[in-house]
Amino acid sequence: MELNFDKMNGLVPAIIQDNSTRTVLMLGFMNQEAYQKTIETGKVTFFSRTRNQLWTKGETSGHYLDVVSISTDCDQDTLLIKVNPHGPVCHTGADTCWNEKNEAEDIMFLKELQDFIDKRHEEMPEKSYTTSLFRSGVNKMAQKVGEEAVETVIEACNGTDERLIYEGADLIYHLIVLLTSKGYRIEDLARELRERHSENWKKTLSRWRNSHSSSTAT
Repeated sequence: MELNFDKMNGLVPAIIQDNSTRTVLMLGFMNQEAYQKTIETGKVTFFSRTRNQLWTKGETSGHYLDVVSISTDCDQDTLLIKVNPHGPVCHTGADTCWNEKNEAEDIMFLKELQDFIDKRHEEMPEKSYTTSLFRSGVNKMAQKVGEEAVETVIEACNGTDERLIYEGADLIYHLIVLLTSKGYRIEDLARELRERHSENWKKTLSRWRNSHSSSTAT
């Protein structure tokens, strides 16, 4: 990666972002040596402008920043580093240097769950309920999705809100398992829904309905 260290007298700013939550954690600066050490060790190392020396984030607190990926902007003078942090990032004890909570939105857990189910599908560990579902075959998995859908409907009509959420969660879990067995992910459903939300999809659907209605009448 070619970086331009000339614009800031040998330094480039490095934006640190949590790879899982996408929260911006802090901003630091790197010179060429700090950048190389970050690459070599896999832990973020900055150049301290006040102390005029390198410092690896977490070397005193233990709150290291494990590098997941490094990319540069279009001018090649700013870094975006995605990391897995070990604890709070700010020296004050806050999660971020802007005193924000580093927490993913609950909806993001669906991706984490999908990754977990993918891993189960790959490793197939013994005594795992998810493994037993995969081994039961597509027909059984599809049947299980149907059963959970019925239970969700029952709770919606005659049950409690708490049970509705419980059964709905079961439905989504088993649907992800079924999708995974077919080579898909929950993101594929999200992509389909996003496409349906667009004006172009609505126009296409409208044309299809009109065409289908005419052919049926004929």
